[in-house]
Amino acid sequence: MADNSLLSRLDGIEARFEEVSTLITDPSVIADMKRYVRLTKEYKDLEKLTNATRHYKQLLGNIEEAREVLETESDEELRQMAKEELDAAGEEIPRLEEEIKLLLIPADPEDGKNAILEIRGGTGGDEAAIFAGDLYKMYSKYCETKGWSVAVTSFNEGAAGGFKEIIMAVSGENVYGTLKYESGVHRVQRVPATETQGRVHTSAATVAVLPEAEAFDVEINEGEIKWDTFRSGGAGGQNVNKVESGVRLRYLWRNPNTGETEEILIECTETRDQPKNKERALSRLRTFIYDKEHQKYIDDIASRRKTMVSTGDRSAKIRTYNYPQGRITDHRINYTIYNLQAFVDGDIQDCIDQLIIAENAEKLKASEL
Repeated sequence: MADNSLLSRLDGIEARFEEVSTLITDPSVIADMKRYVRLTKEYKDLEKLTNATRHYKQLLGNIEEAREVLETESDEELRQMAKEELDAAGEEIPRLEEEIKLLLIPADPEDGKNAILEIRGGTGGDEAAIFAGDLYKMYSKYCETKGWSVAVTSFNEGAAGGFKEIIMAVSGENVYGTLKYESGVHRVQRVPATETQGRVHTSAATVAVLPEAEAFDVEINEGEIKWDTFRSGGAGGQNVNKVESGVRLRYLWRNPNTGETEEILIECTETRDQPKNKERALSRLRTFIYDKEHQKYIDDIASRRKTMVSTGDRSAKIRTYNYPQGRITDHRINYTIYNLQAFVDGDIQDCIDQLIIAENAEKLKASEL
C-alpha cells in the first residue's frame, strides 16, 4: 500500500533536481565557489532521492496495472504474470520506502568532508600513550581498507612507546560522516608490558574527529599570521636537522560565540618541504577555527536530537577494549563482540554500521516519518 504522506513529501523533488542540474552549469554560479560547492552537494543528494522516487513511482504504477489485469483479464497466463509482478513490487515497496525516508532526512552538511583525527593518551601514563599508539594503528589500517589517504601532521611520542598525542589528516569519500562516531573516550583493560605482577590495569585515550574546513568555510586574515621556522627533530637524515623545514604559526583569533580572544599556536613538521608544511599548518588552523565556531551548532544539534550515538561530546566514554576477555563493548548501543584482535587490526566497519543504523532509527523517530 502506498504511503500517501510519503508521496506528498516527494512533491517537487524532481523539479528541484532539474533546477539544480541547470544551475551548476551556469557560469555565474561556477564563479561563486561557495555557492557552487553547496549546489553540487545538493545535486548529489537530490540525484539519489530522485532516482529512488522515480523507481518508487514506477513500482506503484506496476502494482496498479497488475491489479487491473487481475480484475479484468481471464487469460490465466496474463493473470499469473500479474500476480508475480504484484508480489515482486509488494516485496520491494517497504524496503524502498525506508530508503526514501532516510534520504528525506537532511544529511549532516559536514558528512562529506575530509577529517582531522586527533588521538591523545589520557589517564594511565605510559600505558595510555601505548594504547593511543594502538588506536593510531587501528585507524590507519581501517583507512587503508577504505582507500582513504592518511597524513600525520604532528605527533608527540610516549616515553615507553606509542604517542602522548598524534594528529592525522584523513581524506577520501564521506570520511567525517564515517569516522565521527569514533569521537570520545576509549578505555582499555589489560596487563601493561611494565606490570610485573600480572595485574590488569585500566587506561584511556581520547579521540576527536573534526570536519576539515575548506578555504571558504572560515575567514582568516593571513596578513596577521606570524610565522616562525625551525629545524625538525627526529628521523630523516641530515636534511631534517640542517634545513629549517618545520613551521610554527601564531594567530590571534576572536571567538564570535563568546567574544573572547585567544592565541592559536600550530606547529607542522610533517614534510621536509617548508611550503607544504605551511599549507598543512594553515589547513589545521582553518579546521581549528571552524570547529570552535561551529561548536554552538553542534551543541544545538545534540540537544535537539538527544542521540546517544553521536552527541559531539568528546568527554563521553564510548568504548571498552578488554584484552583478558578478548572483548570489545560500545557502550552507546550495547554492542559487544569477542574478536578484539581483528578489531584493533582495523576491522571496525561492523561497529560503525551498527552505530549508523542506531542513529538513523533515532532520526526517523524524531522526524515522524
